[in-house]
Amino acid sequence: MNITRSNVDALNAVVTVEVSKNDYAEKVQKVLADYKKNASIPGFRKGTVPMSLIQKQYGKAVLLDEVNKLLQDSLNNYLVEEKLDILGNPLPKVTEDFDWDTEDYKFEFELGLSPEFTVDLSAKNNLTSYKIVADEKMLNDQVARIQKQYGKLIAKDTVEEGNDVSGIFSNEEKGINNRTTISLDAFADKKTAKSFIGKKVGDVVTLKTKGLFDDDHKLMDYLAIGHDDVHGLDIEVTFTIDEVTTHEPANLDQELFDKLFGPKVVTSVDELKAKIKEDAEKQFEQQADQKFLNDVTEFLIDNTKFDLPAEFLKKWIQTATENPMTAEEAEEEFNKSEKGLRYQLIEGKLMADNNLQITFEELKDYTSELIKKQMAQFGQMNPTDDDVKGIVARVLSNQEEVKRLSEQLMSSKMLSLFKEKIKAKSKEVNYEDFIKAMYGEI
Repeated sequence: MNITRSNVDALNAVVTVEVSKNDYAEKVQKVLADYKKNASIPGFRKGTVPMSLIQKQYGKAVLLDEVNKLLQDSLNNYLVEEKLDILGNPLPKVTEDFDWDTEDYKFEFELGLSPEFTVDLSAKNNLTSYKIVADEKMLNDQVARIQKQYGKLIAKDTVEEGNDVSGIFSNEEKGINNRTTISLDAFADKKTAKSFIGKKVGDVVTLKTKGLFDDDHKLMDYLAIGHDDVHGLDIEVTFTIDEVTTHEPANLDQELFDKLFGPKVVTSVDELKAKIKEDAEKQFEQQADQKFLNDVTEFLIDNTKFDLPAEFLKKWIQTATENPMTAEEAEEEFNKSEKGLRYQLIEGKLMADNNLQITFEELKDYTSELIKKQMAQFGQMNPTDDDVKGIVARVLSNQEEVKRLSEQLMSSKMLSLFKEKIKAKSKEVNYEDFIKAMYGEI
């Protein structure tokens, strides 16, 4: 057997595999001999079928199968030995007049080669690393929500100032049909709130979405519509009232503090706010980190320049699915997945350049910490080591979970690398401004 490679250009190559009779003849004869031993053909006892008949009936199929196995093994070994970094899989070049009746064969395979490039994390950028702070307004609002949540709920017949109304927002044309509860002080215009005063269960209020709230993003929650639909949305919606309630707020006393955090953990309103601030900013940090990771990813994709073997990849995509695609479908799929592929290559380059690896011990430790956090959310603050180890073992016995957790852990390592290497400007914002920044509005 002889294997040679011809480079078409920096991103494409053709591998030629020459197979002679000596490479496959022995294996083919062995398989046919096994067939002869077990063949059941009318007119012959088992094991006495002439080899000529076996050869005639099964010879071509066995030949094709054994040559194909030989091709796959030899090609895979060649790629490993030559340390070729390829994209997709080798594509056999179709030969219309291929002759299987000869004894020696020549096969050609197209390869898409991974591009060579560098990733410059120190490059000039306009990236921002956000620190989200819980400001006084947020803390006061959260304290009020706690008082409301733990207070006494009282049903009402008629809407009065300060009440909450539950009901359904509807607009048939836009497909809006969402049940929600809303406080009258949530509306941006006091006239809108007043339009509810005196209404009863079953009454319908018609509202205009434009300027309904002080922030259009609130429409996403109240109307259950996407971000791209809320900006400048100017339609009429109906709100059908099905419940009216008021709350008698809970007292900010030790009984409430103990209920929230345990005995004597918090003993004053100031300590309550400090605890809320601490917990909120931990959650904000995760959101800010995710935005930074997303922004860096986009920056690297846009600013790390390299070519891809695009035509090869489109041909490969056509054959890579269970149902082969047309050339047009493959091109559309390539266009949709190109950014993802580019980041995979960039991430792989960064992992190699910075020796980022994941050991199984690291994965176990990471999984263990995630499980402890999840258990704490359900009130299990001090699980035993054996309990945690048992859950970790069960989780990591699932290959899909191993893949998912490994990706999360590597993402965490990438984030640490980006924070260390990338010179981004730092900016302190409240949560409201962060949301606007996340959607590119400031």
